[in-house]
Amino acid sequence: MTSLVDQLQAALPSMLADLETLVTCESPSSDLAAVAASASVVARVGTERLGVAPEYVVVDDVNHLRWRLGDGPSRVLVLAHHDTVWPIGSLATHPFVVEDGVLRGPGSFDMKTGLVMAFHALAALPSAAGVTLLVTGDEELGSPSSRALIEEEAAGCVAALVLEASAEGALKLERKGVSNYEIRIVGRASHAGLEPELGVNASIEVAHQILAVSNLGDPSLGTTVTPTLLTSGTTRNTVPAVGSFLIDVRARSVAEQLRVDAALHALKPVLPEATLEVLGGPNRPPLERKMSEDLYRRASDLAASLGLPPLREISVGGGSDGNFTAGVGIPTLDGLGAVGGGAHADDEHVVVAEIAPRTALLTALLTDLLARP
Repeated sequence: MTSLVDQLQAALPSMLADLETLVTCESPSSDLAAVAASASVVARVGTERLGVAPEYVVVDDVNHLRWRLGDGPSRVLVLAHHDTVWPIGSLATHPFVVEDGVLRGPGSFDMKTGLVMAFHALAALPSAAGVTLLVTGDEELGSPSSRALIEEEAAGCVAALVLEASAEGALKLERKGVSNYEIRIVGRASHAGLEPELGVNASIEVAHQILAVSNLGDPSLGTTVTPTLLTSGTTRNTVPAVGSFLIDVRARSVAEQLRVDAALHALKPVLPEATLEVLGGPNRPPLERKMSEDLYRRASDLAASLGLPPLREISVGGGSDGNFTAGVGIPTLDGLGAVGGGAHADDEHVVVAEIAPRTALLTALLTDLLARP
C-alpha cells in the first residue's frame, strides 16, 4: 500500500489548484448568496474529480451538497462543510498563497483543505460504491439547517469520517457536547435616585443567577458552564427592569449535559417579585471516546502499513458535525483533515507536505471500511 502515498503525492498539484479555487470563493456562513455561489464552485470541482454531479439539498435557503456514490455491502459517510467564518472581502487582507511549504487563505485550514482531500481520496478509490459525501453549508453556525440531514445520512452507516482539521496532526477522538442557554430576568423599573426601593433590580438578580450558574461546572469531569454575553438596564439613573445573559456549556457525556440542563431549568429567582425564564438546551451531543477508539486503532494500523508516522489522538472542547453522527450511534472519527493551525484567526494555515499523506490515509481507511465493515 506504500505506493498509495506516492500516487497522492503526484496529485498534490491538482489538490493545490482545487484549493485555490475553493478558498478564493469566499463563503461566510451567514451570507446565503455567498454560500450558494460557493456550493456551485464546490459542485463543479467535485464533479470534475468524482465524475458525477452532486445532489443539491437546500434547507432553509442554505445550500448543501450530497454525493451518493452507488450502493455497496457497507455504507460510509464522509462529512465536510464549505462555509467559513470569514466575511466577504477577507481575501484582500488574507490572500490565498503558498510559500515555503505553507498554504494560507481564509477557510483553508477550517476546512476547505479537508474537503479537497475528500474529493481526491474518493477519486483514488478502486470503487467508491457505498460512500456518501455530504458537504454542508452552515456548520460554523451550529448546523441549524443541516443537522437532520446529517443524522439521516449517518443512519445505517458503518462509520462516519469527518474531514475537520486535525489538532496539530492529532485525530480527534473526543469532542465535548455543546449546550446553549439564555436566562432572561424581569424585574421592575423605578427612578434610581428618587424611589430605588420601588424597583426590582434585574441587574442584581442577574448577578445572583450568574454566581449560581458558574458553580454548575465540574472540572473533574471536564464539564464547563460559562456565563458569556450579559445585558441589563437602560440608563444610569433607572433601576433595571430587564436583564439577560447567555451560557455556554461543554460536557464530555450525555449524563453531564442532562445534569446541567436540569439544574439550569430548576433555577429560581432570589429577589421577591423578580421572574426568571430559561431558554435553550443541548445543541450538540458529545462525541464520546468509545465511538472513535476502534476506528482510531484501524487508522493507526493503516498508517503504519503506509509507512506514515504513528498517529496521535486528542480530546477537544469544540464541537463538529461528528458530534451528531456519534450522537445517533455511528462510529465516528474526526480530525482527518488538514495539518496546520490558526482556525478562524489571522494566521490560519496548512502544512502542504502533510496533505498527500493524510489523503492517502483517508483513502486507505475508506478502502478498508468498505471491504471489512
